[in-house]
Amino acid sequence: MSTETAGVQPGSRSESTRIHNIGYRNYDGPRLGRAYARRSLYSQSLRGAFGLGRSAKSKVLPMILFGVTCLVAAIIVAVAISVPTMSDLPLEYTRYAIVMQALIGLFLAAQAPQSVSRDLRFKSVPLYFSRPIERVDYVLAKFAAMASALFVLTATPLVILYLGSLLAKFDFADQTKGFAQGMVSVALLSVLFGGLGLVMAALTPRRGFGVAAVIATLTITYAAVSTVQAIAWETGAPGAIEWFGLFSPITLVDGVQTAFLGAESAFPGGQGPGAGTGAVYLLVVFALVAGSYAALMRRYRKVGL
Repeated sequence: MSTETAGVQPGSRSESTRIHNIGYRNYDGPRLGRAYARRSLYSQSLRGAFGLGRSAKSKVLPMILFGVTCLVAAIIVAVAISVPTMSDLPLEYTRYAIVMQALIGLFLAAQAPQSVSRDLRFKSVPLYFSRPIERVDYVLAKFAAMASALFVLTATPLVILYLGSLLAKFDFADQTKGFAQGMVSVALLSVLFGGLGLVMAALTPRRGFGVAAVIATLTITYAAVSTVQAIAWETGAPGAIEWFGLFSPITLVDGVQTAFLGAESAFPGGQGPGAGTGAVYLLVVFALVAGSYAALMRRYRKVGL
């Protein structure tokens, strides 16, 4: 639909000028609301952690890391099946994530900044908060997506180990118990690491700085704690080993699963915490998770304006 412009002199070059009605229409479909927006953001963030829905280049690193963690589990299963004298897996379910911590940390360092840094850098966060989504929805969706991505990364190899143990006809009750303990352990690890990784990544809109912050948080703390634990063991102070473990995310998980899930400790001399100290470990884990959530809420209170 169009009308000629008023006031145009006949025969002038502007005689053909038109004002066009492009027909904007109001949306009269269903209003899906905050819950739908929150689920959509969660799904998009979870898929993005593995490069799905993004460029082929973005899929390379997460898929390689996921493939390697699964391949190692498959090799362990192959060894267990091919050796007839074995009656159990050579690696406990609860130990798998501890052994693969370097790959888990690399995955988190690469994907946590991808999840939040681009929104900060391109200042798109206020667009999320315009409507219908709110700050708490954004933080919960991102937190849950990162924790879910880590859980997929760490739980899938355990499923491979469990299925392999059943194929090898190991004791069903023992394997099921160990598998359940391992799943609880990696779920705890995923929530703890996901929260810490997002906090580190959200401190800066620069993805490179976010990657460095996540790597430093995981590797430097673990190296420092492992060093002082080794010194305590060599100097005859084994009682201090379990307390030093409170200062690193991976040793926190190790301590909790040693105290409550029957896992063998990776601490020097196998000096893992008992039930009493383990309760302190668990409280520290819960405090870090809650603190990560609070820090993200505070961070997005500012950038959401």
